[in-house]
Amino acid sequence: MRPLKGTLAALAVVVGFMPALEARAAGDAAHIERQPWSFSGFTGQYDQAQLQRGFQIYKDVCAACHGLKRVRFRNLSEPGGPAFPEEAVKALAHEWPNKIVDGPDDEGKMFEREPKAFDPILGPFKNDNEARAMQNGALPPDLSLIAKARGVEYRGSWWAHPFSMLRDVATGYQEGGADYLYALMMGYAEAPADVQIAEGMYYNVAFPGHQIAMPPPLSADSFVTYQDGSGSLDQNARDLSAFLSWAADPSLDTRKSTGWLVILYLLVATALLYAGKRRLWSKIPH
Repeated sequence: MRPLKGTLAALAVVVGFMPALEARAAGDAAHIERQPWSFSGFTGQYDQAQLQRGFQIYKDVCAACHGLKRVRFRNLSEPGGPAFPEEAVKALAHEWPNKIVDGPDDEGKMFEREPKAFDPILGPFKNDNEARAMQNGALPPDLSLIAKARGVEYRGSWWAHPFSMLRDVATGYQEGGADYLYALMMGYAEAPADVQIAEGMYYNVAFPGHQIAMPPPLSADSFVTYQDGSGSLDQNARDLSAFLSWAADPSLDTRKSTGWLVILYLLVATALLYAGKRRLWSKIPH
C-alpha cells in the first residue's frame, strides 16, 4: 500500500503544478485562462438568468452577421435553457428580421414568410457567397456549435501532456470552448509595434495568428446594457460564452442530472447484489 500511496501523492503534486508546467512549456503561445462557469465540473448546471442575458447579446450584436441554424426558437422556452415564456418566444420569432424561405406554393414557387416557433434561428445572409460578398471575403461562421468547434489548444511539451489530460479527467473539464470564446472577445488590443496587421484585419491575442477579420463585437466603451441597467465588457463576454455553450450542448443539465441518478442506482444495486450474495452463500460450506 505504501508504494501506491506514494505514487498517488506524486501524481497529485504534479497535477497541482500543471499550470506552471504548461505555461513554461508553451513559451510564447497565447495562454487562455480557465474561467469559472456555473456549468463546469461534474455537477455544474446552466444559469438561466445568464443564458437570457447571453441571448440578448446575441440578438443585439451577433445576429447581424451570425446565425444559429441548429437552434430553433422554441428551444429558447424549453427547460434547461434560457426558458423564456412561450408566448414571448412566439412573438420574438414573429418579429425576427430574417425571413424563412418556404414552399413551393400552389404555383410551384418558393416564397418568404415570417419565422414561427418551430423554425431555426437564421442569420442575415441567404448563402455563403452572399455572406462573403458582404464581409469583404470573410465568412461569418454559424454559432450553433461554435463552443464545441473551438477550444483551448494544448501547446505544451509531450512529457507534460499526459498530466494535463489527467487533470482534465479528474476535474471533468469540458469548458474549453467557453474559455476560448471569452478570451477571444476580451482579446482585442492594439497590435505590438513589431507586428504588421493586414488590411481589414484586427489584432487579437487569443486568436491563432493574432489577426482576425471580425471587428470587435464588444468593447469597454461599447457593450450591451441589461434591463436592470448593469453591464460591462467582461459581463457581456461571459454571458454570451455561456449562451453559446448552451446552444452547442442544450442537454447538459439533463445529462448530468440523469448521470448522477444512474450512478446512485448502480451503487444501490451493487450493494443489494453484494448483500444477496453474502446471504445466499453464507449457508453453503466452503
